[in-house]
Amino acid sequence: MMIVVTGSVRIRTEHREAAVRAALAMADATRREAGCRAYRFSADLADPALFYVHEEWESAEALAQHFATPHLAEFNRQIPAFLAAPPEITRFEVSAAGPLA
Repeated sequence: MMIVVTGSVRIRTEHREAAVRAALAMADATRREAGCRAYRFSADLADPALFYVHEEWESAEALAQHFATPHLAEFNRQIPAFLAAPPEITRFEVSAAGPLA
């Protein structure tokens, strides 16, 4: 069963560049983890203070190992200074996936 994590994060605009740097470093380190199928941040086209996160994990165990990494601990240390509101994150357990068409 694949795990998908998606959500949104509203940041303080005065910290946008620092938040982007932290997100890029986090994504780069996370993509090298065993069991990570996808990990990305993106910005809303109409609202530069709104970021989205999308993660895909091969298993719940891979996601649990991610939670124990030093780069996640560092990201969690940095990110509160950037937040304008609490993140809204949802975890999905996916039993099947395929092309839309």
